[in-house]
Amino acid sequence: MGTWGDFLSPYIQAVDELKIKFKGMRSQFGASGTTSPIEFVTGRVKPLASIYDKTLEKGIPFEPSIQLAVELQDIAGIRIMCQFVDDISTVVNLIRQRNDLKVIEEIDYITHSKKSGYRSYHMIVAYPVETIQGKIEVLAEIQIRTLAMNFWASIEHSMNYKYKGIFPEEIKYRLQNAAEAAFKLDEEMSSIRSEIQEAQVYFSEFKDSTNPKIRIQSTTEEKERE
Repeated sequence: MGTWGDFLSPYIQAVDELKIKFKGMRSQFGASGTTSPIEFVTGRVKPLASIYDKTLEKGIPFEPSIQLAVELQDIAGIRIMCQFVDDISTVVNLIRQRNDLKVIEEIDYITHSKKSGYRSYHMIVAYPVETIQGKIEVLAEIQIRTLAMNFWASIEHSMNYKYKGIFPEEIKYRLQNAAEAAFKLDEEMSSIRSEIQEAQVYFSEFKDSTNPKIRIQSTTEEKERE
């Protein structure tokens, strides 16, 4: 399948396009005056070093191939962050309804968390990329989680590298406790969701009213109406 650059190019394009589309969804909610379930979106293409590690785990050749594209479903990765746990199901349903991708698999690590305490909602999708050689369908993994879940996962990921996946029992215990504390925080925040969102709207309006550029624009518009 050519060089690594040729192999990864459609994945890079897929990540770029999906980021734009999901960020566009967030903007559309804002433009309609509705609170967006999407807080922010990030994406990445798995580095070659990580791809190499995965091929060792799966016992497949480390080379650009159809087998690699099928076996490694997370070469292209999108992460969607939400403020509240309830927002996750909203985002999942929005993705299911899209016509520009096909959902292949869903894994609910929120209802059924990993033993480590990891929580997130994973979706594997097939996404068509238009290239000068024609249409290429690539697999991408979309992870949807709250900010608290993401904070915990980022820390656990760093610790995993430090201990090479073999955590001391005390660290493992503390991480599990931290995961439960993070989920408890999510539950508490969800219980006062309406109050939080009202406060955010109030703060946003207050910030706009104190912005000199916006005040000047408003004054100009009033004069033009006169």
